[in-house]
Amino acid sequence: MKSQSVFVRILVIVLALAFAGAGIAKLLSAPMMVAEFALFGYPQWFLYVIGALEVLSAIFFLVPRLRPVATGIVLCIMLGAIFSHVTHGQFGMAIGPLVLLVLAVALGSLQGWWRGGGRLSTSS
Repeated sequence: MKSQSVFVRILVIVLALAFAGAGIAKLLSAPMMVAEFALFGYPQWFLYVIGALEVLSAIFFLVPRLRPVATGIVLCIMLGAIFSHVTHGQFGMAIGPLVLLVLAVALGSLQGWWRGGGRLSTSS
């Protein structure tokens, strides 16, 4: 197995920590998260679904073979977050999800997941 670059390792740690923190905040019903989901018109249970998916993604980022799955999950969540913020006029709040989306895509690109005729490759 090829060793990963220091940059990829840092990127993985940043993504794992970001999604673990955000997911735990949602699972613990942090007042800011509850208020945000209510503002967007989402039901309370959706907060827990997104939180669980974010924590699961954080764990998956730490397992090389599961990183493409984590990336797919967070791409969907971040696109939804960007859409929710933008449609509610919170353009500044969309920057965080956009940055995480770009970092997840960068990880996929650095690991070569987009090459190889549609097959996922976890080599670095």
